[in-house]
Amino acid sequence: MRRFYRAVSVDESPPPSAVLLDGRPVRTPARQILKLPTRALAHAVAEEWDGQKERIEPHTMPLTRLAVTATDLMPQRRADAIDEVVAYAATELLCYRATSPVELAQRQQERWQPWLDWLAETYGARLHPVRTLDPAPQPQSSLSALRAVVESVADWPLVGLHAAVTTTGSLVLGLALWRGVLSAERAFTLAQLDELYEIERWGEEREQQRRLAALRRDLAAAERFLRLLKEKT
Repeated sequence: MRRFYRAVSVDESPPPSAVLLDGRPVRTPARQILKLPTRALAHAVAEEWDGQKERIEPHTMPLTRLAVTATDLMPQRRADAIDEVVAYAATELLCYRATSPVELAQRQQERWQPWLDWLAETYGARLHPVRTLDPAPQPQSSLSALRAVVESVADWPLVGLHAAVTTTGSLVLGLALWRGVLSAERAFTLAQLDELYEIERWGEEREQQRRLAALRRDLAAAERFLRLLKEKT
């Protein structure tokens, strides 16, 4: 789509704030006015629109995409989002450990186990690591506790949490990112630990490089989205 506007601004009235294109509010695909819950997020979304050149490139507007998802799909799809996020606990990435090579197994233990311990200490939800590729049952009490945590997340942060979990493939890393105790870059290296280990040994292919770069960008966007939701101005 060609850029159809000249000026981008933000409605500076108390939040929720709208992004204005030539004085008119941005509308979502469902034709709703895109109203941002914090002024900080509104200005960040406005920057994405202002940064477009002759053509609008949606892939360069991750905050807008997340905001549109929250506006058009919440709360109607909230239950689906919760189910999708919680499902990752049953097959938690950090629980599936290699038996060989020994160096990789040690790296997984050293870098993943502290976050399983964090989960247990923070939420009383202990997940047990296994050394098999077959699904291994986790304690029902832990799964129930994690569902309660996810159900407590408000609609807009839930969109960011969902993005973080699906991008990393880990509920543990997604929750840590949501809580602000883990950076997007660190979450990326933990989520891609196995693949990055293989790259160290055998090198990186061009398509693999592009895919990992896209995952890194998506995770950084989720982190920023969640952070901007916490800013009151």
